Amino acid sequence: MRDTGNWFGQPKGLTILFLTETWEKFSFYGMRALQIYYMMKALHFSQAYASVVFGAYAAAVYLTPIAGGLVADRWLGRRKAVILGGATMALGHFMMAFEPLFFPAMAVIAIGNGLFLPNLPSQVNLLYAQGDPRAGSAFNVYYMGVNLGGFLAPLICGTLGELYGWHYGFGAAGVGMCLGLLIYTWGGRYLPPEADRAPRRAEVAPAGDDRNNERSNVAMLAGVALAVMLFRIAYEQSGNTFALWADTDVDRQALGMTIPATWFQSLNSMFVFLISPLLVRRWNARAAQGRAQPALERMTLGAIGVGAAYAALAALISIGHAAGFAIGWPWLVAFFALYTLAELYILPVGLGLFASLAPRHFAATTIAAWFFCSFTGNLLSGVTGAIWERMSPQGFFLLMAAICVVSGLLLLAIHRAHRARQSVPVPAAPAAADRAV
Repeated sequence: MRDTGNWFGQPKGLTILFLTETWEKFSFYGMRALQIYYMMKALHFSQAYASVVFGAYAAAVYLTPIAGGLVADRWLGRRKAVILGGATMALGHFMMAFEPLFFPAMAVIAIGNGLFLPNLPSQVNLLYAQGDPRAGSAFNVYYMGVNLGGFLAPLICGTLGELYGWHYGFGAAGVGMCLGLLIYTWGGRYLPPEADRAPRRAEVAPAGDDRNNERSNVAMLAGVALAVMLFRIAYEQSGNTFALWADTDVDRQALGMTIPATWFQSLNSMFVFLISPLLVRRWNARAAQGRAQPALERMTLGAIGVGAAYAALAALISIGHAAGFAIGWPWLVAFFALYTLAELYILPVGLGLFASLAPRHFAATTIAAWFFCSFTGNLLSGVTGAIWERMSPQGFFLLMAAICVVSGLLLLAIHRAHRARQSVPVPAAPAAADRAV
């Protein structure tokens, strides 16, 4: 029988999902923190080729969840899909420790990720009864688990890889994935029961108004997906071209040592932990006053905010070049503070939006559709990053700012069009998983 008690004011299952996701993201971001440097310094790829490989891999890990979501919804079930996917990913991370297996290892990780990625977050909403007020902040908590792993990974895997050998860093990522699997398996009794995957011939077709609402929601989500694909072209440069710039053009001296470039990849996750509780408090206060902000308005602010971070960085580089000084590492900290604040307005909000509109029997498939945005965006980000060496850093980052602003304006247009077609109720306690559009 499933245990429905609470830990930390939330269902116990949320803690299990939180910790499982923490270690899965530790493995993913541990490998990612090393990947661009490993390709250029150990495998001696050109910058353009390394950028395309980086983007193609990042895209692949978000394409395979579409098949993984369907497989889980129709045959395997969520639990088996997560366990099989996690074990496959762990194998791929250990394979990364051997140079000849670099490309096969990435393929194995992508396949395992396809089973794992859509089936873990699709269980979050199922932990809560209808109308449970805690559900509004569930994805904020879950997203912090994502970023706890993202914070630890560059510090541990990045340090091992840069200072002691790339293969130690990749091996540590594999160990992290194994820890996540152990936690998930142990905590299975706290997780939602599997949905019935038998054919549902007796279901009644939706009434006319419901069909119209469903069509409107599908059109809206398709537009959101397009905007997020565009946004990710710029967003994903933080692990690609931005990482290269931080390695070569930034003064990283502090307290008599040179700060490893991979450490800066932890700043994004660190700020998620620092900023998220403040945002949740603010959003809940606004909701209590009846002034909850719709999700698509938040996503608009998020896209434009990331654009503002890139624009400020471009301006700073121009000033530095004109004055003849190198950009110091504290400016990277400031960049990631603004970048992360804006990110919290768009990415967890979008994930929560797709999860809240998912049909009960196709939750994983709907989540996989959200990750398809990441597939296309990451692929395009790698192709776009290939022009890095043909542009000045400030010119490239200004281009990224413009892409973010266009994405934000598209989200705003979708929001206004959707609101004109139908009235969407505002939730009582909005958060990153806000159901308002």
